[in-house]
Amino acid sequence: MRVFIIVADSFGVGELPDAYKFKDQGSNTLKACFSSGGLFVPTMKKLGLFNIDGVDFGERENGPVGAYGRMAELSAGKDTTVGHWEIAGLVSEDPLPTYPDGFPEEIIREFERQTGRGTLCNKPYSGTEVIKDYGEEHLKTGKLIVYTSADSVFQIAAHEDVVPIEELYRYCETARKLLCGKHSVGRVIARPFTGDAKKGFVRTARRHDFSLAPPKGTLLDLLKNCGKDVISVGKIVDIFAGVGITGYVRTTSNEDGMDKAAAYLDKDFDGLCFVNLVEFDSVYGHRNDVAGYTAALNAFDKRLAEFIGKMKGGDMLIVTADHGCDPSTPSTDHSREYVPLLVYGEGVRPVDLGTLPTFSCVAKTVAEVFGLKEDFVGTSFLDKIH
Repeated sequence: MRVFIIVADSFGVGELPDAYKFKDQGSNTLKACFSSGGLFVPTMKKLGLFNIDGVDFGERENGPVGAYGRMAELSAGKDTTVGHWEIAGLVSEDPLPTYPDGFPEEIIREFERQTGRGTLCNKPYSGTEVIKDYGEEHLKTGKLIVYTSADSVFQIAAHEDVVPIEELYRYCETARKLLCGKHSVGRVIARPFTGDAKKGFVRTARRHDFSLAPPKGTLLDLLKNCGKDVISVGKIVDIFAGVGITGYVRTTSNEDGMDKAAAYLDKDFDGLCFVNLVEFDSVYGHRNDVAGYTAALNAFDKRLAEFIGKMKGGDMLIVTADHGCDPSTPSTDHSREYVPLLVYGEGVRPVDLGTLPTFSCVAKTVAEVFGLKEDFVGTSFLDKIH
């Protein structure tokens, strides 16, 4: 048995009832792309995307070929880490720490002491703007550009000619060990870049996430401990700090991610292939690029059709997301949204799953597919789709 979970990172389908607590009223990533006039996603439409609760735009599918619904986030947050953890059955009742005013002085001074380098910035910043504003000073001084966002992240940007990539990774490992207890951020992220002040600085594809390990077992551990394969495509291995993973491949783009996910359709494995497509979020959502996000969804939809065409009998495909990131709002941060749930496979009955109370319903369902006992919150939808 093989289950493929593809996370279209940040592909939300409308604000959650508590969106106001996160200042995300009105956010709807799917609607922003649809309203651009350029959205063309016939594969997801056929799966039931525009039949989902709350999607009151677009053309409904009269005869969907998949099961469809939306899921609410139960965790106290809207970031990548808690979103993926919840998909895997771990609900985070307490939000991970964020730093709207920058990191405490004692953290920064100790980080500088342990790395032997000074720091620049130390405040929330756009990843592309921070290298534009601090890149030249970094080149002159060798100081590390440390910044954060609305998410629970400690990010370190450094030019590859100033700080070799392996050295940057070591600095991230230093920060990861330092950020513990009440300062246990979700991710420490290496943000290497190249270029110069005259021609412009550009982030490279050698980003690397150093994540907080899940505080307790997830679907990944459950499957691995029962002898199943748990394969990571993209940054899943980083989000779970390698815990519960039996094999992984890294990716450089959504296209590369779909290439590598599709390659596993031709491989013999028994278990889960967990895929993250990060560019929706990192390249388009955070940069408020509606046209780019829309084009990325169109490209994904085309690849999804190819993927479905290669699936074998018994395979199950689940397409979902980890949060929203509406590119049409003034905010460049994640948005507190419902996420889509599209399920396809030879034995999957096309049915409206409605609104599910937690992303963890995916973990409940996948565990049941493999006949495994677990204590995840939520309810399995396996009986509805079979």
